[in-house]
Amino acid sequence: MSGQAGGPHGIMQYVIPLAIFIVIFGLRARRMTQMRPLKLGLLWVVPALYLAITILNVFFKAPSFAFTMPTPAAWLASAIALVVGCAIGWQRGRLMQIHVDPQTYALSQKGSPLAILFLLAIIGVKMAAQGEGRALGFDAQLVTDAAFALGLGMFTVTRIEMYLRGKRLLEEAGATR
Repeated sequence: MSGQAGGPHGIMQYVIPLAIFIVIFGLRARRMTQMRPLKLGLLWVVPALYLAITILNVFFKAPSFAFTMPTPAAWLASAIALVVGCAIGWQRGRLMQIHVDPQTYALSQKGSPLAILFLLAIIGVKMAAQGEGRALGFDAQLVTDAAFALGLGMFTVTRIEMYLRGKRLLEEAGATR
């Protein structure tokens, strides 16, 4: 009985990750709303790392780390999630404020509070699907694969949008980089 959602251990499996998430998200949200340097040449790093994590998650399922192919339903869900993630990423990238220093042509960026809410909503949907979704018969691994695909699309297209806009802003400012 202690492994059920109604037992003390069942509740703690949701409370502890939620508490950790709230602390990390609060620190991240505060940092995102501050102006930070933007290096166009490094925007590829996060999508590349996230791609590696996604590949490990999709093909080498934790905790067994056994190579397994996703089901056709998981491929379809992941493809749809990737497209949705790209759309969200484009919008999120547009919400990022990018500034060019007129003297040094240095770029800086500041996250939008709405961009932070996008991340919060995505994580909330994933947690709900994995928690209550299991009771409704959702395949937790399918939901996880789709969430990784959504994140991959979002992180990648956000940075592509920021790169293109940053480059355009530098050209408009007359920077010769």
